Amino acid sequence: MYGSINENDENGTGDIGCRRSGSEGGHVEEGRAQPQAQDKKTTLIWKSERDDPQRNNKNISDAKERGHDTEGGHYNIFHYLIYALINVIIAVPGLYGYASVIFNHPSFQPHIASLSKIVVFSSLIHQLGFLLFSSLDFSIGTVQDAGLIFLSAMSNDIAQKILDNGGTVDEVVSTTLVILPLGTAALGLVLILLGKFRLLDIVSYLPMPVIGGYLAFIGYFCLEAGVALCIGKPMTTLSDWHYLLEPHLLLLATPGLISAGLLTVISRKATNDAVLPLAMVIIPATFYLVLFISGISLAEARDNGWVGEESPPVPVTDIFHLVDFNLVHWGLVRDCIGTWVGMVFIVSFASCLDIAAISMDMGEALDTNKEMMTVGVSNLMSGLFFGFTGSYIFSQTIFTYRTGCHSRYIGVFIMVAYLAVCVSTINILQIAPLFFLGATLIFIGYDLLWEWLIDIRVKIFFMEYMILLVTFVAIQIVGMNFGIVIGVVVALFEHVASTTRESSMGRVLKRSRAVWSSDDWVALQTYGYSVDDPKIVTLELRGPVFFGSSQKLLTDITDEIGLSMSEEEIKRIAFQSPHASTPMSSLRARRIKSPRAAKKKAKLLSKNCHPQFVVLDFTQMNNLDASAATSCFLQLAKLCEKRGILLCAAGAIPRVEWMLRSHDASYGYDEEIEIKNEMLSNQSNNLNHGKLILFLTIFEALEFSERLLIERVTTKMPFERISCLQRGLSNVSGEFPHHQLTYIFLNVLRGDLSEEEKAAVDCIQSYYEEAEYQRGQSVFKKNTHPDAFYIVVSGAVAVPRDRQGSSPSVMIRSGAGSVQSTRSLSSSNLVELMGDDGHHKSVDSFHKVGGIFGYCDFLLERYRTFDAVAASAEGAMVAVFTKSNLEKMKNENAPLYVIVQKLLLRASLSDLANCTCHN
Repeated sequence: MYGSINENDENGTGDIGCRRSGSEGGHVEEGRAQPQAQDKKTTLIWKSERDDPQRNNKNISDAKERGHDTEGGHYNIFHYLIYALINVIIAVPGLYGYASVIFNHPSFQPHIASLSKIVVFSSLIHQLGFLLFSSLDFSIGTVQDAGLIFLSAMSNDIAQKILDNGGTVDEVVSTTLVILPLGTAALGLVLILLGKFRLLDIVSYLPMPVIGGYLAFIGYFCLEAGVALCIGKPMTTLSDWHYLLEPHLLLLATPGLISAGLLTVISRKATNDAVLPLAMVIIPATFYLVLFISGISLAEARDNGWVGEESPPVPVTDIFHLVDFNLVHWGLVRDCIGTWVGMVFIVSFASCLDIAAISMDMGEALDTNKEMMTVGVSNLMSGLFFGFTGSYIFSQTIFTYRTGCHSRYIGVFIMVAYLAVCVSTINILQIAPLFFLGATLIFIGYDLLWEWLIDIRVKIFFMEYMILLVTFVAIQIVGMNFGIVIGVVVALFEHVASTTRESSMGRVLKRSRAVWSSDDWVALQTYGYSVDDPKIVTLELRGPVFFGSSQKLLTDITDEIGLSMSEEEIKRIAFQSPHASTPMSSLRARRIKSPRAAKKKAKLLSKNCHPQFVVLDFTQMNNLDASAATSCFLQLAKLCEKRGILLCAAGAIPRVEWMLRSHDASYGYDEEIEIKNEMLSNQSNNLNHGKLILFLTIFEALEFSERLLIERVTTKMPFERISCLQRGLSNVSGEFPHHQLTYIFLNVLRGDLSEEEKAAVDCIQSYYEEAEYQRGQSVFKKNTHPDAFYIVVSGAVAVPRDRQGSSPSVMIRSGAGSVQSTRSLSSSNLVELMGDDGHHKSVDSFHKVGGIFGYCDFLLERYRTFDAVAASAEGAMVAVFTKSNLEKMKNENAPLYVIVQKLLLRASLSDLANCTCHN
């Protein structure tokens, strides 16, 4: 798993022969990288090119210009052999190192030469799988490191249990060479199914810091295994490092540590692709040159531990005699299932990131699911031939891609080379310097440890880094499976804690879209939305609200609106909340923690100023659990009731609305309609009932609050004011000498019109047309040509929600089964909308009398971006301003045309002011 994160490559990945390291990036769907979990692998060999995108793009474009992007191109068999040889030089030493990791138990050492050849043969099978099924002609695949530790853990567990029960070494080898390939084949089937049914998102559920901790442990494990290979001693625990206190063993390990450091520097700094393979040839060649110059024979070097012990030749036939099915302990399959499940997640995650890295480096989209099926097939084939887990080798695949030699012949020659290694009777371990083989593993260890313990610090948050360290240490102490589980549990707790710490509430400045008379508007300005003591306050809630965040949210809301809770109230809330340990703990939690917050709250309490209407915007609140419904919103409603505050909420999704109604935090649907009508008709003197009043949109809730506030601060009855806008034209003309549309103009632009301009507004009738629509009838449809903008004269117009799950009536899965949840409309005279498919549609917003809509698409001359439908029971009447009438107005009555432009500007500013996306 060689690898290092490129600092300039956020999602890059890399492997060297056997390779890969991790970084922050994301899981990939259909070849598209998403920035959620950092990519695990990064190029080492070819890192310099990836650091320089211009150089990389130039190399690719040059190759294409020369015709090298097609199979064969201008290359011949000599080029295929050279590129295949480079890949083999990089891969084979690492594969022997991998064999020493997988079979590091002492019982495997008598057969290590044969077992190493099995690993090489497994890589041959992987390459065959990619050769036959990959969509990439230049794909390279071998046994890889992502499953290395799991395979090692299973082999050690098998060996230990068999030997503890009095078994033989032959039983250990036979059982291991059956169960590990069986797990590899099963893994292949899982990967095929994940790709076939497009379920790759499952593997992204493992937190990236936990993956990072595991990768760091792989780095440590490779470092430890590499040193063990150098000194010829088994090293499986921290205490085994005491071997290096012996001068001779330290001398044996030193060249491997230095060589690995040299390879690491070359992989990060070299600008030429051939430097690293050349270094991997020069290092052992230098060893033999030193022996020749100093006159030391190979036998003397072997006696001193520099070369592996001499052993009889290993004919290929001996490999087939390693497995005796009669000696297999089949019962141990059950004991390996837990480790196998962990291997499935890790290898799936790693393979997904391999594919993503190749796609990003190529600059072309790959079908991730299809490529994952290829990886699955190669693992299935490998397992059936007694092999081990493997995947794409990113660095070698990209190296071959960048050469422009996109031919499957390279893969064929690589397979021939692997086969030659397997068939040869020469034991590479007894002729190659052990420090060199160990250096390939130490190289991996250096890079992974540096990447995941040092480099990663600047790419993740502090708590994520702590999770990474916890996982790394936990794996060391309690083992791999439980260590990963501990890391996941810590990550979950940290997520809950961080979500609880972050406030999900903020005050926003919003007003309704209603058009009020001058007196009413002044009343709202003076009382409703005053700077010092606003009587209408809008609070926007974001994200999920659950048991962990509900208590803090309640505290934040009460502090924001200036509520002072007595100790008795706090105790009552604490007793009613299942997540506050004791009443006194809640008292301590609710104490003001900062002097600034205490000063602000004291100032509010000294003035005894709190709003009369609180509107909660639930539009961005995507979930609510039962604990939060009772311990936060129900308690908040009761607190507001005692202080004469009307608590409204708007924009709740169906599941949130259902939860509030189910726990009596809000009214039932029918009861709610009656209460709203009673309040508006002044039949109810008590506006507070200890529950939330739900509305469909935030503007409906604000208009409702504004009407009630106007009633409180003026002597007129509310319907005298409402009738000016909601009743027919004959009723309006009795109080106002203007046409109803004239009234709307004057009240929307109340402070912006001179007396001359007010007189000019009387001429507006000549430049628009009135259109009447029955309820449910479309005013215009999405993606149609915008030939006009509209002003609502009577009734209401709705903008249906154009999103998935927009039905106002949905089925909620409760503990008792499926129940229907119907979103409450803000007023009984608004009808439910039906879509073209015959299903109910929810509503994003309403435009009532004076509402201006359709102007943005009209002015920008783009197709309609939404539908508009008459929404009130009596239908809707709208004033239609067409382009031709506006041109006519511009030519005949320029002052009036300017007034219309002012009206549209005011409408735009109002919509912008009500938008919180810029906050």
